[in-house]
Amino acid sequence: MEFQVFNSPFNEEQAELLNRLLPSLTESQRIWLSGYLAASSQTAAAAVAAPAAVPTAALAAIAEPVAAREVTVLFGSQTGNCNGLAKKLSKKLEEQGLTVSLSSMADFKPNNLKKVQDLLLLVSTHGEGDPPDNAISFYEFLHSKRAPQLEDLRFSVLALGDTSYEFFCQTGKDLDARLEELGGKRIIPRVDCDVDFDEPAAEWISNVLGSLSTASAAPASAANGAAAVVSVTESESEYSRTNPFQAEVLENLNLNGRGSDRETRHLEISLEGSNLQYEPGDSLGIYPENHPRLVDELIGFMGWNADESVAINKSGETRSLREALLRHFEITVLTKPLFEQLANLPSGSVMRELLAAGREQELRAYLNDKDLLDLVQDYSLAGVPAGEFVSHLRKIPGRLYSIASSPKAFPDEVHVTVRTVRYEAQGRDRYGVCSVQLAERVQPGDTLPVYIQHNSNFKLPENPAAPIIMIGPGTGVAPFRAFLGEREETGAEGESWLFYGDQHFSTDFLYQIEWQRWLKDGVLTRLDVAFSRDTDKKVYVQHRMLEKSREFYEWLQKGACVYVCGDEKKMAHDVHAALATILEQEGGMSPEEASDYLIQLQQQKRYQRDVY
Repeated sequence: MEFQVFNSPFNEEQAELLNRLLPSLTESQRIWLSGYLAASSQTAAAAVAAPAAVPTAALAAIAEPVAAREVTVLFGSQTGNCNGLAKKLSKKLEEQGLTVSLSSMADFKPNNLKKVQDLLLLVSTHGEGDPPDNAISFYEFLHSKRAPQLEDLRFSVLALGDTSYEFFCQTGKDLDARLEELGGKRIIPRVDCDVDFDEPAAEWISNVLGSLSTASAAPASAANGAAAVVSVTESESEYSRTNPFQAEVLENLNLNGRGSDRETRHLEISLEGSNLQYEPGDSLGIYPENHPRLVDELIGFMGWNADESVAINKSGETRSLREALLRHFEITVLTKPLFEQLANLPSGSVMRELLAAGREQELRAYLNDKDLLDLVQDYSLAGVPAGEFVSHLRKIPGRLYSIASSPKAFPDEVHVTVRTVRYEAQGRDRYGVCSVQLAERVQPGDTLPVYIQHNSNFKLPENPAAPIIMIGPGTGVAPFRAFLGEREETGAEGESWLFYGDQHFSTDFLYQIEWQRWLKDGVLTRLDVAFSRDTDKKVYVQHRMLEKSREFYEWLQKGACVYVCGDEKKMAHDVHAALATILEQEGGMSPEEASDYLIQLQQQKRYQRDVY
């Protein structure tokens, strides 16, 4: 429509201005203008309609606002990455004038799914292809017979994962396929992200915004949008996962006694001047450096020049090859995508044989046991130009450690508990990348690039009088030091029970003096320990739980919240099985009823896990 004096209420000058302006507007600008004019006609008609011949209602009709559609954003997150991305996405949707409903998958009532029109899912994959804890109920509902047909649904999925695992982004793939099966239509295709997820996630968010902007109305007023922005960004630190803070190390101690087979470092790190905030249950991310010995051996075998400049990102920033391999690229973990890319090199013909059909198990075993130096030696890749080679490597990811301190007890500080990993394989010493760096190459006064990883899935109960049961063998006890430190500072009255385990009482009882002090002061109500190498029969924390099954069940009946932290592959499964056994023995439940009860505890946030 072109505005003329004879077909509109505008004079010649106004019609000319409108005809010049409207064709230049983007769709999102048209939608925003529509909402703005609609709101103005209700709240400030007199101010806008200064010329009597130009009614505001007529201006509002120009863009004809479409009916508002609410966008539902759901996240399933074990460590907090999807949670953070979901908040960022919701903020951008609100800035664009869309109505947004944001929640974890655990807090969303799945029966409401049939009412949803636009659904955005952000979900990680945990362990060997499993959903994160706060996505289990949603995942199971969607794959059950109770799931409704969703012909009116538009959706998109952002999946986070790690290509070093066999079932990369499996939860996201499953949800994406199931929503399509139920009749949903994709807004944009699913995007699968590796550990370096920032760029693909940002692109997915941008594409989602572009697609949704044509189907939803603008905000009722510009003021509403501004308020939403302030609420999200208020008091945020400038430092983050993509812009880490260089934090000074204040203390670095070995917690194990002389003669122990283990080395566990306790680090106290200053956050002064960073404005980084955390709560008990959050994690500290540390960007590590690869071991200099491994870097030098790799450069030497490949015949590279350590001082050669290579690109470290898509923006074209460069560093010397040695610095790039030390601080920017992952060289200790092999992934299938990396293997496939290197197999396409002219010297990768033998590698291509391992990618042949029917050799998946062999390939998987190789990737699990080897590092990059093994790969280039085993497949004779020496001579590949450094710049070409490193372009296939992924960025070195930050290592997450459960925070072992309360910010109220230690203002401007953060403490972590890190077990050092060393072993020998194929005739070569191997190292945990970050743990050995902290143990051998970091002294008080040095700095580390760090960031806070918020974890809303592992938090003290809102009611300070609620009892808590904490199960954390080894370094899994770290967050419970933070929990009890926080409860001591706030004067929380709830009872607390800690199950702790390690190898030897005399050398491996981490933070023993602090637990004993808290017992004496009443901050810690009960303590049960299991030292597996001090008796003929190995005893673990799950055995102590079963020994105290009657008291354990009574605490559950009193409303206790159960927290588990530590090894996911074995300990967490054994503890989960022990919990089910306690419910069956003491509560008279069937195995199915016990399983349902534990799911209910998770939904009520009374059973939380921080497992890895």
